[in-house]
Amino acid sequence: MYLEFSMQQHMGYRLWLHRTARLTAGATFVLIVIGGIVTSTDSGLAVPDWPTTFGQNMFLYPLSEMVGGILYEHSHRLMGSLVGMLTIALFVLLLARDSRKWLKWLGLAALVAVIVQGVLGGLRVTQINRNFAIVHACLAQAFFALICGIAWFTSRDGWQDMSTTTGETARKLRRLSLITTCLIYVQLIFGAILRHTGSRLDAHLLFAFLVALHVFLLARRILAVDSEAGGIGQSMPFLLLGLLVVQLMLGTGAFFAKLTAFGETFATALTVTITTAHVAVGALMLVSSFVLTLKIYRFTDVSGTVETQASGALATE
Repeated sequence: MYLEFSMQQHMGYRLWLHRTARLTAGATFVLIVIGGIVTSTDSGLAVPDWPTTFGQNMFLYPLSEMVGGILYEHSHRLMGSLVGMLTIALFVLLLARDSRKWLKWLGLAALVAVIVQGVLGGLRVTQINRNFAIVHACLAQAFFALICGIAWFTSRDGWQDMSTTTGETARKLRRLSLITTCLIYVQLIFGAILRHTGSRLDAHLLFAFLVALHVFLLARRILAVDSEAGGIGQSMPFLLLGLLVVQLMLGTGAFFAKLTAFGETFATALTVTITTAHVAVGALMLVSSFVLTLKIYRFTDVSGTVETQASGALATE
């Protein structure tokens, strides 16, 4: 065990780099949750100026005045600043401690994304434009997935380079996992549109069905390859299925709470909890599917089909 760990360190694994990536991912998830609370409580404009807070330095605004919607919106800004600083630290560590150039570029992409995200959040306030809020919400989900991807690439598993599944099975797994991840993201886009404008419920429900179908198909295919998928991990499909079940339940609750007369009987705190949890679990579904897709691409080899066909041809001759 010690020898294996030493070899991984020698190959490039850096514990503190991975921990920083995980911390950034965790902070980003908290930021998404707070953002969900801000939207659910209509607190997006509780602080009317940016980057200051009621004309004061954002970081020096007194805690005693952080009440109601101001508490949610200002906390969102402070958490966003923390994520920004962590992203800068992560990028610096990637430059200094990781030898993979393509991962450094991903770190730069994350840095650019967090800057753009901050600007979009500010424009949402200063321009009072819901379109900025929608794009802000969608980019937040993509940024979270990117940071989680970097966290996995900097883990011990992310340094491994082996193929456990080959040939046509690998090709189908790759295609299905990529389609599933894309469908989840499109579903989140329509979810953001629905939350901010109250429109496109039809598209949201359609993609909810498509996501559920593809998550089930992907889980079944991974479990079908059994021992061949050892590098991918048998727990990932169950995690994705579990999140799907919870998300469908939360989506049903959010529908009744926000879009029916029955929702008027719900306590405000319950409605906020359901809708915010719906956003949070959606984000967890996206990153779970995304990381699963990364693992499938890393631990499969589509060239196996060609090799098998070549071997068969030689045997026939």
